Amino acid sequence: MDFDGILQLKSAVDKSLASFFDRESAYLNNVDDELIPVSDALGHFLLDSGKRLRPLFAAIGHIGAGGEITQESITALSSLELVHVCALIHDDLMDASDIRRGAPSIHKQFETIHKVKNLHGSSEQFGLAASVLMGDLAIIWADKMLHESGVKSSQILSALPIYDEMRVELMAGQYLDVYEQALASESIERSLKVARYKSGKYSIERPLHFGAALSANAKSEQYGIYSQYGLPLGEAFQLRDDIIGVFGDPQETGKPAGDDLREGKRTVLIASTLNKSNDAQRKEFEKYFGRANLDQTGVEVLRSIIIDTGALKEVELLISQMTSNARTAAKSGGISPKASAMLEEMAIAATMRKS
Repeated sequence: MDFDGILQLKSAVDKSLASFFDRESAYLNNVDDELIPVSDALGHFLLDSGKRLRPLFAAIGHIGAGGEITQESITALSSLELVHVCALIHDDLMDASDIRRGAPSIHKQFETIHKVKNLHGSSEQFGLAASVLMGDLAIIWADKMLHESGVKSSQILSALPIYDEMRVELMAGQYLDVYEQALASESIERSLKVARYKSGKYSIERPLHFGAALSANAKSEQYGIYSQYGLPLGEAFQLRDDIIGVFGDPQETGKPAGDDLREGKRTVLIASTLNKSNDAQRKEFEKYFGRANLDQTGVEVLRSIIIDTGALKEVELLISQMTSNARTAAKSGGISPKASAMLEEMAIAATMRKS
């Protein structure tokens, strides 16, 4: 398969996902007409937007280890996007986020369906149940897309341990994220661990490893290079996400301003703020942080404290240092020059983004 760079790879991933979805949604809709809203909602969620970072990193890992980009390998690598879809649907449910990408979250969409159809029981519970099942369907589809990709069975078997470990680590990170909020943690070290497991490893390091394993040519030192690149960049990626969750423009993020502040997310940015705040700042911060009805005035109060304590500057410095470490690893040799150049481009895209 011919391609010139990241944009062409992304286009190939998009086409592969669309082809898979068309086939699977037709099967689902044939089971019962009442499943049409399920396939429609998943289709919009999967196909209408998305950066495709995980399939792209997997493809670069594949190229860097000597793998060839074919239709079969693109299909296998694209399956990681469905793992991400599962994580996002369940994440919105756990965080009680009503908006995703400028539209109602899956659980809110199905809560509305229940109300419009005047069904029996709780609309809210119906929406929650539907979102759990649809997240589960996305992870099942991920397995199906991988196993039916046409890639040799020996290559899939080689990649499965990494694929399984990635999903275990994702669950672990999600649980730790939920637990940190319940614990009301103020530990930067603990928040960094959440960043590593909730996002860092499954977004960058493991996709790179997965792509390398599918190549059937990967060398042990290449996995090491991918870890040296993927772990710091993955954490930087999550730290950027944390900043966007507080300071992001709703027109770009598709979520309400300061949404993470309403949810009381215990990120590195918040831990740093609380560690650096004086008594007056802490008292003011705790007055607003985690309030579900937080208005724009409250958001601005919290943003000001985060800036005034120097926490934002500290996290920006961390992002810069981690990104620099990742870029150094990408240039260290041991992977193909083409993959190295792509990793350099992806490092900038992952940490300089606004949404």
